[in-house]
Amino acid sequence: MTPSDFAKSSATLGFAYNALDRLANRRDDDAFQAEAAASPAARTLAVVGEAVVVRHGAEGRSELWFGFDEAATIGYLGQRVFLGVDARGPAFAVQVEAEGEDPLAGRDGLSLFNLRQVAADGSVAATELGALAEGKSMLSWHAGHRFCGRCGGRTASTVSGWKRICPACGAQHFPRTDPVVIMLAVDGDRCLLGRQPRFPAGMYSCLAGFLEPGETIEDAVRREIGEEAGIACGAVTYLGCQPWPFPSSLMIGCLVEAASTEIAVDQDELEDARWFSRDEVRAMLDGRHPDGLTCPMPMAIAHHIVLAWAG
Repeated sequence: MTPSDFAKSSATLGFAYNALDRLANRRDDDAFQAEAAASPAARTLAVVGEAVVVRHGAEGRSELWFGFDEAATIGYLGQRVFLGVDARGPAFAVQVEAEGEDPLAGRDGLSLFNLRQVAADGSVAATELGALAEGKSMLSWHAGHRFCGRCGGRTASTVSGWKRICPACGAQHFPRTDPVVIMLAVDGDRCLLGRQPRFPAGMYSCLAGFLEPGETIEDAVRREIGEEAGIACGAVTYLGCQPWPFPSSLMIGCLVEAASTEIAVDQDELEDARWFSRDEVRAMLDGRHPDGLTCPMPMAIAHHIVLAWAG
């Protein structure tokens, strides 16, 4: 399997397509930013807590974008981040500080969805999900960096939401992305899949883990497979990646050749791990496995790694 094989299967990969021009060189242009925010075409994602406001439209379609005035009817508009522009105009994300257990009570046609619901639901165009990942990741970063990690002073947002500074000590804080390796170990016509206790019943997936400081992608792939399943591995092939805004990761998809086959499951990480034949994996993907076993849904990179390998 090659990266091109993976690319052929990944059209439904959640959060991976972002049509916005981020215009990073205009983030510190105050005049441009003021004009963009005041534009009649300006639109924003409205995030309440950890959920995003979704407007339900006709024919089963849903919309993520609101005008600032409309978003302000839900609650106080807090942290704002400039996401970029496209043919429709400037795009932003804003944290809405809404009161009450149900801030959308009485508002017909509006719902609060977590990001997995949005990606899995299918009513929001896949072309909008990359901007959603960008906006939600940035707002989560702001929520966790209100105070300086150096001196403890309160930080302030600047550069259109893409930097925080500490007035007390002068430290500058920038958003971060946490890299995660997710990989399929292969032994001839078999692949290794595992499951965690939190997975839906019967679902098996690729193994995954965070890339550590000072570690290559290849070493992280081999280490994680060895730690979680006791399998020694050799050559690693990069396939593709997926933004994963929970809160702000990048899933790095790989294929790796197994150099041993005896499984030793780390029960702290996995509930089970086993080898699956190619035909068995195809049955899992098609929903016809005799034991009811399944693979992750198409929004997840694990689905496309397995699908590309299974052919």
